[in-house]
Amino acid sequence: MAVSTLAIDIGGTGIKAIVLDEHDKAITERARIETPHPAVPKALLSVIKELAAKEGKFDRVSVGFPGVVRRGVCETAPNLHPSWEGFHLESEIHKLLHKPVRVLNDAAIQGYGAIKGKGVELVVTLGTGVGSSLFLDGMLVPNLELGHHPFRNGETYEEQLCNATLKKIGKKRWNKRLAKAIGYWEPLFNPDHLYLGGGNSRLVNLTLPPNLTTISNEEGLLGGLALWRH
Repeated sequence: MAVSTLAIDIGGTGIKAIVLDEHDKAITERARIETPHPAVPKALLSVIKELAAKEGKFDRVSVGFPGVVRRGVCETAPNLHPSWEGFHLESEIHKLLHKPVRVLNDAAIQGYGAIKGKGVELVVTLGTGVGSSLFLDGMLVPNLELGHHPFRNGETYEEQLCNATLKKIGKKRWNKRLAKAIGYWEPLFNPDHLYLGGGNSRLVNLTLPPNLTTISNEEGLLGGLALWRH
């Protein structure tokens, strides 16, 4: 019997949803609603309920969340609101939609949608903030928060490469900073492949080495099926 999955991607600027079949093929059109502010749990759950109603029938739910998630419970949400700390997102969405639910960090889900499953693969997402996920032979190394590590001038990767900074300094300077960051990541992780995703990956204007590629922001939805395979 065919099983369909409602894939939800929670971001700092927008919340997206789509229904996928068992082969990662879209059954419905992608829907998007801007992230409410303040982005407290009650407001986001209301948006998720609205998106689910727009998308129609589905059997289960996969959710990408912009922060550390451990066993369905949010531990951090730097680009949403402090009230997410300790919030049982998985169980609350189950109560809301009455379907089985699995929740994982959004960069990890985007990674599952992009990786080849061979060797060390690093995924860095460039959007409202900076997310990251690391994989070894297709298996996730959980809770890597590279964006909040020190980078330069006393600031973190997220502070130097986030969307607000991009708007402030422009694409040319932002790309120069990104090139410097990649120069730090390469000898730190020695990845077989490095993927740059997120909404701002489309603005990357660098000469990329063979082991570095940009990926579509849609991977943040298409990777949702991986939560039911792992």
